Amino acid sequence: MKLLFSKYQGTGNDFIMVLERSNPTFKPSAALISQLCDRRFGIGADGLIIIKMHEKLDFEVDYYNADGTQSFCGNGARCAVQFSRDHELIDQSCEFMAIDGEHQASFAENGDVKLRMSPVFDIEQITDDEQAFVLDTGSPHYVKFYENKCSDIVAFGQSIRYNKRFSEKGINVNAAYVEDDAIYVETYERGVENETYSCGTGVTAVALASAAQQETISGITPIRTKGGTLRIHWQKTSNGTFDEIYLEGPAKKVYDGQIDI
Repeated sequence: MKLLFSKYQGTGNDFIMVLERSNPTFKPSAALISQLCDRRFGIGADGLIIIKMHEKLDFEVDYYNADGTQSFCGNGARCAVQFSRDHELIDQSCEFMAIDGEHQASFAENGDVKLRMSPVFDIEQITDDEQAFVLDTGSPHYVKFYENKCSDIVAFGQSIRYNKRFSEKGINVNAAYVEDDAIYVETYERGVENETYSCGTGVTAVALASAAQQETISGITPIRTKGGTLRIHWQKTSNGTFDEIYLEGPAKKVYDGQIDI
């Protein structure tokens, strides 16, 4: 069969986008997803997203990592919103279902996609490293703050992702440091098992881990990645947890295509 798809990217985090109604018989296996996401033998992407119709909401996001596993993806969700507007499923705002529940999104005046993230109730500070944190922003993340750039994000990411505590379920690993009044982040993603140019849930985790150490109760944190800049809006609740969290940044179509599968 021929698979009709589009390639989208959000700050360098790239995805194969598939509209279910245009490909009604497409039921991908993990092996097929890995093949399609392969950068030498397939289309090449960090993940694959199927946009499905939903009974009550505007659409549903069915997201797969490059290895075929499923999770929530912030940049993938923002690309799904842009893709849905490009296909005239939505206009300026929407509500959609993802693996972690319902989300809302809208378009900023400059065209960026502003995605509401799920509340974050717990940020764990690692006992033997006061600059390291674990939290879940739709996907689990380990955040480590450095004074300077991490020397090898892949080696560091693998050392955390495959250690005794995290190896079974996996965890995304972020190395962060302050650069020119913004936080620069590098991310090693489970499911991709490599560095990605950007990670939406990862930059959100870094912003909240940083905010948790401050007395400020709300703010907008700019985060720089290899693929571009994202902004995280956040607000602390009275008990110190976070709500009103928004991930904002660009989401762009790269091209449309088709491939025999």
